[in-house]
Amino acid sequence: MRDAQRGAEDALEQLFRRHWGQAQRAAYLVVHDAAAAEDIAQEAFLAAVRHLDRFDRRRPFAPWLHRIVVNRAIDWSRARALRAETGMVDSPAADTTEGLGDELAGAIGALPVEQRGVIVLRHLLGYTPGEIAGLLELPRGTVNSRLRRGLDTLGEHLE
Repeated sequence: MRDAQRGAEDALEQLFRRHWGQAQRAAYLVVHDAAAAEDIAQEAFLAAVRHLDRFDRRRPFAPWLHRIVVNRAIDWSRARALRAETGMVDSPAADTTEGLGDELAGAIGALPVEQRGVIVLRHLLGYTPGEIAGLLELPRGTVNSRLRRGLDTLGEHLE
């Protein structure tokens, strides 16, 4: 991390290789649009690299990056909903939904964006509700209620 903070190209490339897959997958599962997910993940990485001087090396990099990715994905989804865009929806990209199955990926994509974000962070990236609350700067009760509602909706959809 020290080398990456100093701008060493090989260290930055290693960070990218190590974290790209999860970042892109998280973005896709929130926005359910493969092209947008790739853009969001790229923008999140660029933002993280631009602000590496603010990163505390005593903490893990992945949660910091995932916070940026999920927040940007939520913002993108909200903006899209406000514009009420219509058109073709990308089919799930194989590398972003691998192991989920089309039905589950579709069900996650149908959730409200706030629920999608916490479901992805909790059940696909493995963060605890307390960690999610910190990442998204939400009260823990809000995270818990979004998780519960999201899981209930997923259960109904998948039955």
